[in-house]
Amino acid sequence: MERTWKPTAAGILDIFTGSLKVISILSLVFLVQGLSEFVELSGADFYGIDITGQLSVALWASAVLVAVFGVLAIVGGIYALRRKKWGWALAGSIAALFPYILFGALAIIFTVLSKEEFE
Repeated sequence: MERTWKPTAAGILDIFTGSLKVISILSLVFLVQGLSEFVELSGADFYGIDITGQLSVALWASAVLVAVFGVLAIVGGIYALRRKKWGWALAGSIAALFPYILFGALAIIFTVLSKEEFE
């Protein structure tokens, strides 16, 4: 079987989107944690609502989910670059789909079209 550019392109797209997810969620976590510390130190009152606690729970829940998808996209991208474990490469491409729909869709298409090249 001839080696094509498709698995390489899918792997690069997966790793790129996965890295963006991990970097963006870490930035968001630090930003919101800093803002919640500011709100807590400033003594702002939101009509008796514990806004920092609610923000923290929602942030950490979404951060864990996005981080898992980001790491899965990176791992799938590595498998796509190595042309091994097609199922993991496809899972990484699917994980790269949201919120980067264009890159994720291209990665899925390239991974599916190059199935024969995987061991």
